[in-house]
Amino acid sequence: MSKTEHNPAYGKHDRGFSVMFAALGDPTRLAIFDRLADGKPRSISALSDDADMTRQAVTKHLRVLETAGLVQSQKVGRESQYAFCPEQLAQARAYLDQVAGRWESALMRLKTFVEGDQD
Repeated sequence: MSKTEHNPAYGKHDRGFSVMFAALGDPTRLAIFDRLADGKPRSISALSDDADMTRQAVTKHLRVLETAGLVQSQKVGRESQYAFCPEQLAQARAYLDQVAGRWESALMRLKTFVEGDQD
């Protein structure tokens, strides 16, 4: 069993976010995601033409991004078009804001504690 299964402090979104952050942790996938973040759907051909990769390599990276909920595909004729999905990123940002708030609170308590010892 993993730590997350035993620790109730881990939220229900942690596993999904870890998949998303892992997907974006790869420089190639991050570059593909960045290209799609302009909101313009692109085919695998268009994405592979702009990158120094084969269509198969781009397809593998897109599948990881799609599994993470960061992009979605839609069949247009014989091609699949991939588009940016802002919802997952917005949820991750809200999650990171919560984490940042907890850290800020913990640091303020530490500051109060340390400054209180100096009196």
